[in-house]
Amino acid sequence: MKMILLKDDKKLGKKGDLITASDGFAFNNLIPRKIAKPATEQVIAAVKRDEAKQKKEFDAMKERLREDAKKIDKKKVIIHAQAKGDKLFGSVTQKDIAAAIIEQLGVNIEEKNVLLTAPIKELTTREVRVDYGFGISAGIVVAIASK
Repeated sequence: MKMILLKDDKKLGKKGDLITASDGFAFNNLIPRKIAKPATEQVIAAVKRDEAKQKKEFDAMKERLREDAKKIDKKKVIIHAQAKGDKLFGSVTQKDIAAAIIEQLGVNIEEKNVLLTAPIKELTTREVRVDYGFGISAGIVVAIASK
């Protein structure tokens, strides 16, 4: 019996795959557990529509990320921190940089996207990479200034 998978399964395949299963396995296991449906023309068409819709949404999301990366690329944010000499009291982290980008540039960003190998502990100006995934990244100049 030809079946369309409704969920990912380690042994059978990925959602939307067309598989062949015995009638007993299909009626006693796959259909009751809602893992697969018989592969009728309507089900195949519905699966293809869902895949096309998901691809369209994914492409739109990637385009939004590209636009956000263009908005912040080569821009500068200033973070004010308390310091004595060149040393900060505390440090500037990914969270602080993400908050500064949101506040000063108006671009939503998650702190996990800010690539910082170690917290910044001195007054400095440096370029920090922001990686959105999917090969989309930007460089932003972060200036740490004394309050």
